[in-house]
Amino acid sequence: MSRTLAGAAARTIEAELEWLASCLQARLSSYFGQPPSSPALPQAGSAPALNGPDRDPNGDPDCPYSATLRHLELDETERLLVALALAHHLRPQLLDVLSSRNEVTQRPYTEFGLGQGAVSGQANAPTGETACFLLAGDDMPARLQAIARLAPEGRLAQLGGSGVLRLAAPAPGERPLSGALTLSPGFLAQALPGLSLLTRPDQDLPAQRVQTTLAWSDLVLPAPTLEQLDDIGLWLNHGQALLHEWGMARRIAPGYVCLFHGPPGTGKTLSAGLLGQRCGREVWRVDLSQVVSKYIGETEKNLGRVFEAAEQHQWILFFDEADALFGKRTSVADAHDRYANQEISYLLQRIEDYAGVVILASNLRHNIDDAFLRRFQSVLHFALPRAPERLRLWREAFPPVAKLAPDLDLPRLAQQHEISGGTIMNVVRYACLRALARGDQTVRAQEVEEGLRRELLKEGRSS
Repeated sequence: MSRTLAGAAARTIEAELEWLASCLQARLSSYFGQPPSSPALPQAGSAPALNGPDRDPNGDPDCPYSATLRHLELDETERLLVALALAHHLRPQLLDVLSSRNEVTQRPYTEFGLGQGAVSGQANAPTGETACFLLAGDDMPARLQAIARLAPEGRLAQLGGSGVLRLAAPAPGERPLSGALTLSPGFLAQALPGLSLLTRPDQDLPAQRVQTTLAWSDLVLPAPTLEQLDDIGLWLNHGQALLHEWGMARRIAPGYVCLFHGPPGTGKTLSAGLLGQRCGREVWRVDLSQVVSKYIGETEKNLGRVFEAAEQHQWILFFDEADALFGKRTSVADAHDRYANQEISYLLQRIEDYAGVVILASNLRHNIDDAFLRRFQSVLHFALPRAPERLRLWREAFPPVAKLAPDLDLPRLAQQHEISGGTIMNVVRYACLRALARGDQTVRAQEVEEGLRRELLKEGRSS
């Protein structure tokens, strides 16, 4: 964002937050004055004008924040809720007045809802209860309207595909409205580019983001597998419309669960990463070794944190080596087996309730219990590439700067050695490093052959 646009954005947001402060002051004055009924806020026409093409040509230029609000056609109430959520990050002291204690009960005002019942890291965040208090005070019809605006099927949660604002999951046992108001990463990326820090997840999550510098065109997969990946993309792009605009929410699950199975190095993780890249969603790989704990209740707690973050940020969840939890079940012999089954049941329930895409990956399909397979929307097989696909992988694996020796016969290698794309990349890495060590840009055939021999030995095979 240029300095000029950054200044325009700052002035626009400043005006929005000043408007929020005046609405908040009006609500508190009305509340403590105890009128017969509290007026609904915001007052019509009270929102500041947004800069843009219809404003004074000598004024501020159009900025991403103003442009996004106009593009989404947010009404004044929706803009006020966005400002409330944004204040927590950009002017937290504006909300300090809501931390005051009730002199009668000697505890914070329950109706102010600031961070009450929120999960760790949201202690001072405005919640759904805060939003209801701001919009409605103690006016019950207005409160019901405010709750409807915050519903998962409401406009704010659905706009633009990824939504604008939603309620985070509350702490266990707390009321739904005690969840923190959370702006979607997609909205923030569009309205406030460069401020990704505001959406950074818990650094201690047992999950890592899957990122790739490759493009969809770099995927080397059979046509049927690519078509199945396209099906998942259709759900990511149109699933919410199917659920809510076409009324299918009562008939089908809110999310999409699929299994990727096949040998290592065949593109399961890369496909997940590129699917997210293509559909504008972050992909996070869950490390089941960090999730599963020998201590009772800890596995559920770890999984709960992952799903809460995923719901907040609308991630695609990628469970690698899913056999660890979804393998063939044995008969219950002791308390440990019973607890393991409880963990599986908990994870299955969270997956089925998750309104997003969950990908489970396994090297072998028959390692997954058939009872679990029936719950999946699709099962994708990532087979070892065939000879034509292997030749393309060999040709595209070498960097442009590398020169291939005349005796390096890639068609012969592709025809003779049934190996995965991951194995091919390991061979190319080995041979290119050898060339660099010689101070040469030419990749020699014997070094590729040696790298291939090493990879085959790793797999217990001979060349």
